[in-house]
Amino acid sequence: MAQRDVVFPAGRQALYERNRYSPAIRSNGFLFVSGQVGSTEDGSPEADLEEQTRRAFNNLKAILAAADCTFDHVVDVTVFMVDPQAKFETIWKVVPEFWGNAPHPTLTAVGVTWLYGFDFEIKVIARLPE
Repeated sequence: MAQRDVVFPAGRQALYERNRYSPAIRSNGFLFVSGQVGSTEDGSPEADLEEQTRRAFNNLKAILAAADCTFDHVVDVTVFMVDPQAKFETIWKVVPEFWGNAPHPTLTAVGVTWLYGFDFEIKVIARLPE
């Protein structure tokens, strides 16, 4: 089996090792980032929805930075939301703080019933800088 080229953000490696997954993998010019939630340093959910969303984006930003990427390198996004009809507007008002200018990446939004105590999760694929 080929060795995976794992990217870890600073300060959270123990959390990923405890939960048995990699935050991101570099492969063939792309960065595949695991779903990021609005967790505090110990992995528990941030209670406030807007702040939980902001933390998810900041956790994602830290992984992108560890791979020398920014949100401008993101080409594909998948978001998961518990009860999107009730929570979409609150979640989506945080997006412009991070997203950057058009053209924007592709996006798939999925409504789910459970995210392990979280209300929002974001996973992305980014093109690695040359």
